[in-house]
Amino acid sequence: MPGGRLTQQDRQQIALGLADSLPYAEIARRLDRPTSTITREVMRNGGPTAYRADLAHRATERRAHRRRPASSRGSQSPQPPGRDADAVAEYEETLTTVLMASGLPKMTARVLTCLFVTDAGSVTASHLVQRLQVSPASISKAIAFLESQSLVRRERDERRRDRYVVDDELFYQATIASARANDQLVETARRGVAILGPHTPAATRLENIARFLDFISESIVRAAEQAREVLHTAPGTTSNHTTPAPGPDHG
Repeated sequence: MPGGRLTQQDRQQIALGLADSLPYAEIARRLDRPTSTITREVMRNGGPTAYRADLAHRATERRAHRRRPASSRGSQSPQPPGRDADAVAEYEETLTTVLMASGLPKMTARVLTCLFVTDAGSVTASHLVQRLQVSPASISKAIAFLESQSLVRRERDERRRDRYVVDDELFYQATIASARANDQLVETARRGVAILGPHTPAATRLENIARFLDFISESIVRAAEQAREVLHTAPGTTSNHTTPAPGPDHG
């Protein structure tokens, strides 16, 4: 039944698909499910290398039993009028799963999701502890990682409490930081060219890697600079400054 709960047979098909190295989209197509459903199912149950159908099915049943008696999430995070709390909770779970699939640890993904869906764009550590039902140490570790990636910044409010903020400009800064993270690898690769000899196969390989990463980094920085104003423009507003840069054939 498309859109219904995954059955044990569905989970067995997911496990077989993973064993055959099928992409999530192909597994979803075979089961007539959204790709996000398959991604979320796999990532919350061990990931693609550790997923087991029987364990995933039992874990889902346990979560369902725990969820029935205490539906406290809604009271912890009341939604504005007109916003469906169940739909928001489902979206938060999906966004967290996608962030995990991109490489973020689970707790870090949960914290970032909480920040993204908060209208104020900022929360305190105590709010995160209460909202996510985890220890202060877990929140501190996740925030430290997000700060290291320039995805969150820390501010002090009028009560001298740390507030963790995510805004549009931070996303631009994180993109630039990610692009520049390759610079050290480029420099090290080119140092190897001199050591190994410029005409050796190993040196050629390193030089090609350096040129590739250098080109990618500069392209990302250039595109981020051109698109930066999108982060400060209301949705639906068009701009003449966000068109792609001309390719090599256009000078």
